[in-house]
Amino acid sequence: MMMAASVLCQRLPRLRYVRGWRKNFTQAQNLSGKTEEETDEQETRKGTFQCQEASPLGEYKLYCSPSSYHHFVRNSATFPSQTDNDEDERSSSTLVPSFWQQSNRYSLSCSRHLSSSNNTLLDLAFNKSPEPEIPSVSSYYKKPISPDVKVQPRGFHKCRPEYADMALDLSQRPHLMEWEQADLLLQKVAILKGSMKPSDVSHFLLELSRLHPDVMPLLWRNQRFTMLLRYSVENLRLFTDMQLLGVLQSFVWLDMPSVHPVLGLYETELSRRAKQMTLHQLLLAADLWGCIGRKVPQFLQHLYEVVHLHLEQVGPPELVQLLYIMGEGRHCPVDLIHPVQQLLMRHLKKLYPEEIGIVCLGLFKSQSSISQNALTCIVDKAHTLVKEMNDFAIVNVLKILRFSYLYHRGWMEAMLTEVPRRAPTMGVQGLMHVLLTCSALHYRSDSILTAVAERVPSLVPHCRSKDSCKLLWAFGTFTFLPVQSPSLYPSLTEGLRQRKAEFQQYPEHLLTGLLGLAFVSQFPEDLISLALSPEFIQLALKSSQMELRRDWLTLDGAVALELPHWTGPRLSLEMKEEIAEQLWKFVQSDICHKIEIQEAESALQDLLGGEQFVCKRMILPHCRTIDLEVHLDSTGQPVAVNPTSHTTTLCPKNSSYKPTFNQGWGKIDKGAIITEELIAQLTNSKSASEPSSPKPISICGGKPDEKRVIDTGLDLTSDLIETLTKHSSSDSVPHDNIGGVKLAIQVSSRNHYCCHSQQLLGLHAMKRRHLKLAGYRVVEISPHEWFPLLRKSRTEKLAYLHCKVYDYL
Repeated sequence: MMMAASVLCQRLPRLRYVRGWRKNFTQAQNLSGKTEEETDEQETRKGTFQCQEASPLGEYKLYCSPSSYHHFVRNSATFPSQTDNDEDERSSSTLVPSFWQQSNRYSLSCSRHLSSSNNTLLDLAFNKSPEPEIPSVSSYYKKPISPDVKVQPRGFHKCRPEYADMALDLSQRPHLMEWEQADLLLQKVAILKGSMKPSDVSHFLLELSRLHPDVMPLLWRNQRFTMLLRYSVENLRLFTDMQLLGVLQSFVWLDMPSVHPVLGLYETELSRRAKQMTLHQLLLAADLWGCIGRKVPQFLQHLYEVVHLHLEQVGPPELVQLLYIMGEGRHCPVDLIHPVQQLLMRHLKKLYPEEIGIVCLGLFKSQSSISQNALTCIVDKAHTLVKEMNDFAIVNVLKILRFSYLYHRGWMEAMLTEVPRRAPTMGVQGLMHVLLTCSALHYRSDSILTAVAERVPSLVPHCRSKDSCKLLWAFGTFTFLPVQSPSLYPSLTEGLRQRKAEFQQYPEHLLTGLLGLAFVSQFPEDLISLALSPEFIQLALKSSQMELRRDWLTLDGAVALELPHWTGPRLSLEMKEEIAEQLWKFVQSDICHKIEIQEAESALQDLLGGEQFVCKRMILPHCRTIDLEVHLDSTGQPVAVNPTSHTTTLCPKNSSYKPTFNQGWGKIDKGAIITEELIAQLTNSKSASEPSSPKPISICGGKPDEKRVIDTGLDLTSDLIETLTKHSSSDSVPHDNIGGVKLAIQVSSRNHYCCHSQQLLGLHAMKRRHLKLAGYRVVEISPHEWFPLLRKSRTEKLAYLHCKVYDYL
């Protein structure tokens, strides 16, 4: 029989088929439909397709890349597998295979029943040669990671039968057929060709979707199947709503790549029909798009508009499914947040434990800020069900607490028992989120830290670089010392080395991990050399969407002080000064205006006798906070550290301040050079140039104490004179105020400490350590002591500060 459509085939692109993938996929369906996500949204691969466009006449144009016909493993973009999405994640709408063809080497002529206009558009679509594309970095640098513990992100669909109308059950795959049956169907397609009705096209696609997964690549290589897809586009507007949804469902089982250009046309058609479809149909369509793994913002916008019009139809299952879709779409329209919050409060008591977890996950992923009262009610409900919740739901509650910075005492206390009990069977991503939430809320628990630390080393092979680095950050934030778990830090650090190539695309992760290690004085020199290398810095500045300069400054400063032998790369002096100046501007606009800082500075000036004795500055800019610097001599009398306060003071009034650095931290603030002339002045002997003219000095600027004040204001002992004489004999580098002390007075904030504890967080503990290494004694003005004094008299403040300062002599 003569065929109405001729097939010209020079070379059909071969499909990439990964043996065993379908088996793994089928197993995963029984739990979640997909494997766990492997990337941040900022880390997802960038697509290269423009998949659809509607012409002014309403006709469809199809822009096609041959690579879309290749079969590749769907992973992080897949909708049902969202088990690890952070607040900073934004998924791209496409996946990029690790290979590209230069052109489409085949063409298909059209049936005579195709209209001429659509024939032209489709021929252009299927024969369009794309521009050569460069594969994403991740296709070269990502190594596959086997899942550690499988979760059930779609398990909530089992809670109610109503979900069957709004979501696809991925565990119920249609009864499978063999290739012989599929081949018979394709022969019918070739016979009917353009005479097929919309119902025929829908029927053929649904039947072919039953094909056994192991032979699915044969279908995608078959030219008759390609013709069937063409006919589906031709009949797109003729499908009924149910037929259209049926075809979309068949694409799920056919494993259609999310970048396939046909899908763009289906999104456009569903968007066009949105207002005439029911709420359940729209929710089902959104779920199917997610199962395919395609982001469809245009369609979701139409869905949200329809939801606005039918709020009275939204019951508990519709609400939970809507929030699930919002989360996977990473967006909730601002005008829909309040209605959603009202619906949550109305249906909260009817929600099951798994549904509570999905509600929290949807709010977290969509970055939806509901009121604190509403969120507290949700967590209250979760708290009553915590024993019944699975690990996935518990982690989702922790995620929304981290996003909103809400400390829920009852829930966190429940975690003291739940996390240690569950940790031995939890996956690394869940454990990472547990610790991230604890660190964000400054909630330190030795039982939680120990339980996670015991579990993590065995899971390192399953860790993404992101997981390892964020775990290091969290442990470091709580100053969880290496001796508390000897295998923890070495195993995570080795994990970073194994996946070091990923940092070329995601440099922020490396800095996060190294800072966590620095908080506990751990410095893997090979990774530090990479992070501070000029090549890595330039690459990161170009590729990263995050501001990393402050992290580099902190790491560089820690290396300078704690690795005196370091000969590896360092930040340039110019870059350090630029970053420090930015930090100082922030300090001027924020921290310097805090009442506790201003009161402490003013009271210290009164106590010591003038503003020249108190210098407000960032002694260590890499630690990102200010200090009140005071110098005292050996008798306790203040030494001017800011003698020209009106021109060089480091207070907010002087906006021209620029922090300066030496390449070696050991050379900062070294004081005066000891000379014979200085010793002569201090010992009341005559100088060669001018006579000594001693004047008494009071410690607090009041009347001098006869017993303590001599001509020079110093109590000169034999030991001090001996020390001065010894130093004067060497004419080397500048030395400190001999016999005196440099104080770094810390007006601490509650945010510097763990919750309900006097234990400093990692960065601030590291700062105290570095101040001591730089030659300072740290005087802490703790918030639980100083804040109550802000309401007391000036005398009480002075008395408190006097004790704090002079206790260090």
